Amino acid sequence: MHRTIKILHLAALTAAAAVVLATTTDVAAQSQNCAPLEKVVLRLAEGYGETRQSMGMGGNNSVVEVFASDETGSWTITVTMPTGLTCVVASGQQFEELAEALPTTDQDA
Repeated sequence: MHRTIKILHLAALTAAAAVVLATTTDVAAQSQNCAPLEKVVLRLAEGYGETRQSMGMGGNNSVVEVFASDETGSWTITVTMPTGLTCVVASGQQFEELAEALPTTDQDA
């Protein structure tokens, strides 16, 4: 059940990231918070204590990843394009892992 919840949360984050990707050109991406994946992962680890919490495939063969720190509560969502360019699309505080149960099918929504 816990894995299903993570997948649903990642799907919502992927949809949001897809909107950002759809409106971002390569030229615009280079002027944002973008760098090769290795540099972004190192910066998130050293600067914020964040580690990869989940990942999934987004639109246009992009990879969407969620990084977070259990100690500080900071979180970051990145999108890595097929070219290898990784961009930070969102970040914030108070990260919390949820394990909500899905509603049963016999209940009205």
